[in-house]
Amino acid sequence: MRAIVAESAEQLVWRDVPDIQPDHGEILIKVAAAGLNRADLLQAAGHYPPPPGASQTLGMEVSGTVAALGGGTAELPIGQEVCALLAGGGYAEYAAVPAGQVMPIPPGISLVDAAGLPEVACTVWSNLVMTAHLAAGQVLLIHGGASGIGTHAIQVAKALGSRVAVTAGSAAKLELCRELGADIGINYSDEDFVDRIKHETDGAGADVILDIMGASYLDRNLDALAFDGQLVVIGMQGGVKGELNIGKLVGKRTRVIGTALRGRHIGGPMGKSAIARAVVDSVWPMLADGQVRPITGALFPIEQAGEAHRLLASGKVTGKVLLAV
Repeated sequence: MRAIVAESAEQLVWRDVPDIQPDHGEILIKVAAAGLNRADLLQAAGHYPPPPGASQTLGMEVSGTVAALGGGTAELPIGQEVCALLAGGGYAEYAAVPAGQVMPIPPGISLVDAAGLPEVACTVWSNLVMTAHLAAGQVLLIHGGASGIGTHAIQVAKALGSRVAVTAGSAAKLELCRELGADIGINYSDEDFVDRIKHETDGAGADVILDIMGASYLDRNLDALAFDGQLVVIGMQGGVKGELNIGKLVGKRTRVIGTALRGRHIGGPMGKSAIARAVVDSVWPMLADGQVRPITGALFPIEQAGEAHRLLASGKVTGKVLLAV
């Protein structure tokens, strides 16, 4: 089979690699498309190795058709269209995936667009609902509202009845966020998000903040939180080391939560299989009835994976970047 081999961050080569077969409990998927994530950029640069035992090939989400079944898996028809969450191995003609992380294609969603759903849907649902218990009427602040995670989170939060604020770096990105349902748009290039969120909430602040920045936003995120608020950190684009003001943390009774999806165990109440089941039960109906839709910002042939990586790294794309196999 063929797969992308990362010879360096700038050299992503589509070439022959050894064929793979599904292990016990796995399903082999003939890949139609793969979704890009910033973790792929980090891995290609040598900064984010896959979890032990995972494929060294890039790619954390795919769509495609069932090609073969490993032992101990539920009977799925060969050729059935599916999408899946991976720890690695998606930039390839075939990917072997634990059966619990394989999901049906949501009704009304194309096979290619479905490749951009597993990572965002599982990340958003596990963090906003299973971890932070976001509820109707609460205020959610999303940093990077026009990203793949952000565009999905806006729609899910609105479907849950929350009031949504987002940060983004341009008027065009904020307009997309508003079209998706965001109530408050904050251009971080010329506006302080703490002041704006306080103004919009009569001084209360956000009940939940979904943060991709990490260290650089840590102190201001605490300022932007409401009493009993929750800061959920899912990215480190602004650095890994920050100073935490314990006085603010204790004074507001807030929680700072760091989470990651890729390295979770497959099983358990917060494992990847449980998250995938919850997404199919709760998010797929939102996609079926049009409350949520996939936002695909760019589609490249997989041979142009390097160009796709450069676009994602530039920050000039909205929604998901996909690779067609």
